[in-house]
Amino acid sequence: MKKLLPKVCVLLLLFGTWANAQKGIPRKENTEKTTITNYPTQLEYSSELASGLKVPKGWKVETAAKGLGKPRMLYAGSNGQLYVTRRDAGDVLLLKDNNGDGLFDDMVRVADFPGVHGITSKDGKMYLCNNNKVLRYTINTDGTLAKVADTLIKDLPSGGQHPNRTMDFGPDGKLYISVGSVCNDCKESDKETATMLQVDPQTWERKVYASGLRNTIGFDWHPKTKEMWGVDNGGDAKGDEWPPEELNKISMGGNYGFPFAYGKRVVDESREDPVGNTKEGWAKDTQPAIMEFAAHSAPIAFTFFENGPMKGDALVCWHGSWNRLKPSGYKVERIKFDSKGNPDGSEDFLSGFLIGNERFGRPAGVAITSKGHVYISDDANGIIYLIKQI
Repeated sequence: MKKLLPKVCVLLLLFGTWANAQKGIPRKENTEKTTITNYPTQLEYSSELASGLKVPKGWKVETAAKGLGKPRMLYAGSNGQLYVTRRDAGDVLLLKDNNGDGLFDDMVRVADFPGVHGITSKDGKMYLCNNNKVLRYTINTDGTLAKVADTLIKDLPSGGQHPNRTMDFGPDGKLYISVGSVCNDCKESDKETATMLQVDPQTWERKVYASGLRNTIGFDWHPKTKEMWGVDNGGDAKGDEWPPEELNKISMGGNYGFPFAYGKRVVDESREDPVGNTKEGWAKDTQPAIMEFAAHSAPIAFTFFENGPMKGDALVCWHGSWNRLKPSGYKVERIKFDSKGNPDGSEDFLSGFLIGNERFGRPAGVAITSKGHVYISDDANGIIYLIKQI
């Protein structure tokens, strides 16, 4: 059955034995699968639209750079520098703030790396990753990168639907790499997909640190407890309101539910049962989400404040939905953590990109400098925003 609405296409597929092509026991009864496609109309950036962006009292937002194409992940360097990965262009930009006002005056391309997405730094070296590789560059005194890189890893599993690798060094000195699922909700055939990998930087040997994570692009460690937290993208084509996007506390050996369960151990009724078990039985041994958010909001970057009045709170960039009737996301949200390092609420930090069913930005990357300046990339209009206290 197919029903057309303005800017919205709703497709209902009835299926019962579709899972025969997958491993496990298919459900006996038919289930209903719903796909809603609704891309809010893209508006071009303008200073007038940007003036309508909202930030908390005591903060202001400015345009720090524009005309950058599709900027994705951000990394704050020293002396007012900001590194920007551009997956589509296959390069890394270095933006420079020469007068200390937080806005960028110069730009230089410092690396060419097809599909580059993840970025981090440690001990004078810059680490970049794409779908399959991790490269290491020496950082020159002016912030540029050496022309020749060391290839540390070249066999990460193919990303399929989710090739946007991210990585960072943890408090334990190990390198962690997020590897998304190959497709929407299939049972993974490669044990390293839909996982968080842990890499020993001495030997470059790696292992699965946590599993059942559909696509946890954004993750970080709480500055006080040193516990890892991440935001996971729920599955598509399951209706407007389910499954939720998740905030998870990610621990070694934890299984976080995908592909048989989402959120707080709620099973996906459209899936087949796993071999030798039921979905309900399997879900009992998984880790439930700590917080849930609106379905299809598409979390990308996630990072904690290390200093200042918001120390211990986190920011998450919601890239925005494409498959729900009423759009969700298209903002940056502050997740509040209590003194013990547990989340206890959230509020908007940067909003106003979504105007009805139109949008003029999609927050993608976030970086917080030692001065407390917050930079947000918009990969729809090629903008870097600066949010700072006044």
